[in-house]
Amino acid sequence: MSQKVHPNDALFEGEKPFPVIPSCEHFAGSEKLIRKALELQDKIGPVFDITCDCEDGAAAGKEVEHANMVASVIGSDANKHNMAGVRIHDYSHPDWRQDVDILVPAIGERVAYITLPKSTEAAQIAEMVHYIQQVAKENKIEREIPIHVLIETHGALRDVWKIAKLPWIQVLDFGMMDFVSGHHGAIPASAMRSPGQFDHPILARAKSEMVAAALANGVIPAHNVTLDLKNPYQTYKDAERARNEFGFLRMWSIYPTQIKAIIDAMKPDYSEIEDALGILTAAQDAEWGPIQFKGELHDRATYRYYWELLQRAHVTGLELPQEIKQRFFE
Repeated sequence: MSQKVHPNDALFEGEKPFPVIPSCEHFAGSEKLIRKALELQDKIGPVFDITCDCEDGAAAGKEVEHANMVASVIGSDANKHNMAGVRIHDYSHPDWRQDVDILVPAIGERVAYITLPKSTEAAQIAEMVHYIQQVAKENKIEREIPIHVLIETHGALRDVWKIAKLPWIQVLDFGMMDFVSGHHGAIPASAMRSPGQFDHPILARAKSEMVAAALANGVIPAHNVTLDLKNPYQTYKDAERARNEFGFLRMWSIYPTQIKAIIDAMKPDYSEIEDALGILTAAQDAEWGPIQFKGELHDRATYRYYWELLQRAHVTGLELPQEIKQRFFE
C-alpha cells in the first residue's frame, strides 16, 4: 500500500492544492469562552476551527493584555489540535501592528490563521500581510501563516479579486452586518436574516462576487453568521443555502449549538462519498490513468474533484473505511 502514489503527488504536480479546512469557524472573545470552545473541540473532535477575537473581544485600553491572553491560551496545552486562529484589529486601528508584534513571535508556529477585518482596499491587506511575513521572518518562523480576510466594505468588495490573489490568503469571509450597515439604510435590517440575506439583490450579488473571486484563486469562501442564536435549524438551513446555492465552503458560528448545524449542512453528500471511494481506489490502482466506473469514464479532472470531496469528508469527521484511511490519510 505504501508504494502507491498519493493523490496529492499525482494530481497537483507543481500546483498549490486547494485548502482543505473545517467547514465551521467558531468565534470566541473572552478567555472563558475561548477555553470553553477548546474543551468542546477536544470533546467532539477536530472538526471546527476557533477564532480568538482580539478586535471586538478586547476591551478599550486592554488591547495588550487581551492579545497576551490569546497568545497564552493558543500556546498552551489546552489548544490540543492547533486549530485556533486569531482576529486582529483592522488597518485603521493604531494597534494592529502591536497585535502582530505580540502574537506572531509567541504563537507563529501554532496559530491556525490570522484574520484581517474591515479593509477598504487591497493595498491595506497587502501591507498587513507583508508586515506579518516580516515579523515571522525576523522570528525565524518559516511556515506560511494562513491569512483570512473579511470582505465587509464597499472597497473590499470592489478589490476582492486583487485581495484573493495576495500571498498567504487562505479564506475570504463575508461580513454581512458591516456590509449592510455600509449601505446607510438602503438595505433593510430584515435582509440581515433569512431569506433576505440570500434573496436581496445587493447581498446576493456581493456574496456571489466574493465566492467567485475566492474559488478562482484557490481560496475558501466563508459565509457570515446566523443571527438567531437559539434556533440550530435556522443555522442549518442558512448553511445549506450558502453551500448549495452560493458555493460557500465554510461558515461562522457565534454560539455553540450552531457548530454541529453548520458541519451537518456542509457535509458532502454520502452518495458522492461512496463514488469517491470507488473511483479513487480504482484510479490509484491504475496509477492515476483513465478508468471506467459504473460505466462512466473518469480521469485526472474527476479524480481531483473526488479527492477534494473525500478530504472535506475526512475533515468533517465522517467515518471512512479503514482501507481508505490507510491509503490516503495515514
